[in-house]
Amino acid sequence: MTLTEPVIIGALSPSRAGDFMTCPLLYRFRVIDQLPEKPSQAAVRGTVVHAVLERLYDLPAPSRSVAAALELLDPQWERLLGEEPAFAGMFADDAEQREWLDQARAMLERYFTLEDPTRLEPAERELYVEAVLDSGLLLRGYVDRLDVAPTGEVRVVDYKTGSAPGPDFEAKALFQMKFYALVLWRLRGSVPRLLQLVYLGGKGEVLRYAPDEADLRATERKVEALWTAIRRALETGEWRARRSRLCDWCDHQALCPEFGGTPPPVPDRRPGDAVRTRRAATDEL
Repeated sequence: MTLTEPVIIGALSPSRAGDFMTCPLLYRFRVIDQLPEKPSQAAVRGTVVHAVLERLYDLPAPSRSVAAALELLDPQWERLLGEEPAFAGMFADDAEQREWLDQARAMLERYFTLEDPTRLEPAERELYVEAVLDSGLLLRGYVDRLDVAPTGEVRVVDYKTGSAPGPDFEAKALFQMKFYALVLWRLRGSVPRLLQLVYLGGKGEVLRYAPDEADLRATERKVEALWTAIRRALETGEWRARRSRLCDWCDHQALCPEFGGTPPPVPDRRPGDAVRTRRAATDEL
């Protein structure tokens, strides 16, 4: 019997799925138009903190201290600046940049109150995962950390540099983690034992959730429904703007009908046309 590659009908990441749920027009601007966006201090700080926590686990377990993490911060910031010099323009002056770095230091110190890295040996860090559903939809994304117990049980860990959500918003936060769990289930054939969100902002909190197959089947149905809605928007050209509090941080207000703007003509480009690239500071953190 000849095995054939599945026909890919499109691609979706949790970040872009979140964009469409937040505002279909935002999804269009980011994925179809690929409009540039100004770097965000919060997003770039999250990228730097993620980079430090990834490299912290390169050290021998006894050396994973607060001091060691803080020593990694400046080199990782300089590395990122070397890759994206435009990030230097986020700050009005050196004092604002120092304050920004101090906030990153506080998040790294807070991390040690939530986990003890000397007792952990992650199986994977910054792991790129992808899986194709039966429909042909490709799901992909980056998992911050994967812990595997000696018994084989898997814990999916994601670092968040914001504050923990209230009870009304936990489901939205967990969608990303269930998305990753669905991909890992399709890849490995077993449901991850635990999903863990580590919030480094505010007071610092850890949100844990144990999924089951019913959860992941429901997530798959939700993802498929999202893709159906995206495909409908592609066919009709109707990308509806959805006003919310997040509009205050959107770079595209000048093009948004909700703010008196007019979107440009839709380019001849489809989701998933771009090849996989490294994780960027605009990715969901």
